[in-house]
Amino acid sequence: MARTLINIPTSAKRGEVIAIRATIGHPMETGFRPGDDGKTLPRNIIQTFTCKYNGELVFSAEMFPAVSANPYLAFYTVATESGTLVLNWEGDNGFTQTERVTITVTA
Repeated sequence: MARTLINIPTSAKRGEVIAIRATIGHPMETGFRPGDDGKTLPRNIIQTFTCKYNGELVFSAEMFPAVSANPYLAFYTVATESGTLVLNWEGDNGFTQTERVTITVTA
């Protein structure tokens, strides 16, 4: 499992715009760089990131080899109801990481 850091408010008022910030520890190897032995290191990148709020997709991103190691993403959504945000990273070699964060929405 990769190390993730996620910053989402635990509570918000209905209709409030909330910031979601997430980073994941990942080498993001391009597949173009030579290793110590002179052979090209195999590609190992995160290809997609999605965030679903109570099952509804609120943000997605497609990543490419030019993205740096430990990618950081920041985006916004509107707090509509209490529930769960599911953040999912998928990449090369069957890599997948899923994190869940709950938020309480008040009137």
